[in-house]
Amino acid sequence: MQKQAVFSDEYFMKQALIQAQIAFEKGEVPVGAVVVCNNQIISKAHNQTETLNDATAHAEMLAITAASDFLGAKYLKECTLYVTVEPCAMCAGASYWAQIGKIVYGTADDKRGYSVFNKQILHPKAKITAGVSEHECKALITNFFYKIRIKE
Repeated sequence: MQKQAVFSDEYFMKQALIQAQIAFEKGEVPVGAVVVCNNQIISKAHNQTETLNDATAHAEMLAITAASDFLGAKYLKECTLYVTVEPCAMCAGASYWAQIGKIVYGTADDKRGYSVFNKQILHPKAKITAGVSEHECKALITNFFYKIRIKE
């Protein structure tokens, strides 16, 4: 087993995976997000669209709002958003307006991810890292939808 460095992308993605697991246990689509600034998690969230009956209550949206509140600022230029699944167009747009400096995601979303619609939707200065802890992120979301399909 490979040792994980503290404050690595893998470390923070594990924290986002914890949030995704909470969503899974609540029957929400298991997506988790954390926002990090200066190697400190300043917000964390999981999908709550069912719980809040709100189509916009995605993990990224909730984490961005909480991070802005924590910092008392609308721009998150020095922050990194870690999210278990590639952001959708709405969440990518929110990251654009918040001017998030870096986005790290686990697994691609071939149906609803921002890159399916418009790769230019992210802020031009945002750095993107894809595929961090991809296997774990993909397994969680695949398992969730598999369980839903068996119930139908």
